[in-house]
Amino acid sequence: MIRSYLFTPAHRPELIARAHERGADAILLDLEDSVPRDRKQAARDGLAEAVSVLTARAVPVVIRVNADLGECVRDLETAILPGVDAIMLPKVIGADHLRLVADYLSMLERQAKLPEGQIKLIALIETAQGLMNAASIAKATPRLTALAFGTEDFSTDCGHVPSIEALKGPAQSLIHAAKAGGLQAIGLPGSIAEIHDMDSFRACVDLGRAIGFDAVLCIHPRQVEIVNAVFTPSASEIEQATRVVEAFDRATQQGLGAVMLDGKMIDPPIVARAHSMLQSRRL
Repeated sequence: MIRSYLFTPAHRPELIARAHERGADAILLDLEDSVPRDRKQAARDGLAEAVSVLTARAVPVVIRVNADLGECVRDLETAILPGVDAIMLPKVIGADHLRLVADYLSMLERQAKLPEGQIKLIALIETAQGLMNAASIAKATPRLTALAFGTEDFSTDCGHVPSIEALKGPAQSLIHAAKAGGLQAIGLPGSIAEIHDMDSFRACVDLGRAIGFDAVLCIHPRQVEIVNAVFTPSASEIEQATRVVEAFDRATQQGLGAVMLDGKMIDPPIVARAHSMLQSRRL
């Protein structure tokens, strides 16, 4: 179960060497925003070594490429490596955008003699247009495993501050699109940039989990511990989920389709959520 993705600049080998110590479930090697334009090629040149370092530590690796077409093509050509789990594509605006990249990945995998479809895609939704098209994006290609919410760029595109008040509604829309497409939803209903007020950050993460996000993009190691804690079911949640499943199993054996537990009616949708929680604990 991946709860936390930690952005790590791909041109910083000293950070990559220690990335596995930060507690994140996956490392997101960044070729985009955190890499200065004059260091893009250096980041690409070191990508194979960076992936090798992380895979030797059994850490899942995702690579965020650039949105600019020329840069994106060069990034993709470099990122087709054994050990890369997924490519994060920024500023996805429509299904055709994603299908074009997916087709190019297939060609690159064949050239690299990698199994076709091995490297998955994560679509980063960062514009109003992307959000409006999220439902079709979610069904664009079998490579796609998740929709991610880029709140800072989205807020800039929409002309508002990245506050919970402004972002909760759009976040819920993205989550609904992801779930309808059978995908994970990654992100927060607020700013990703908060690295000092950890109480505020935790409140945002709590809300994110409550409204249906599955994981969070972290830009600083201090965010990782909070994200992992919030997205790990507590002992009391596991106990309650177990009680729900056991109570419903007993009811089923008696020919009943629902049962009362602690003053609440337990029916199949509630049982399904309990099973999902128990399954996530085992992943």
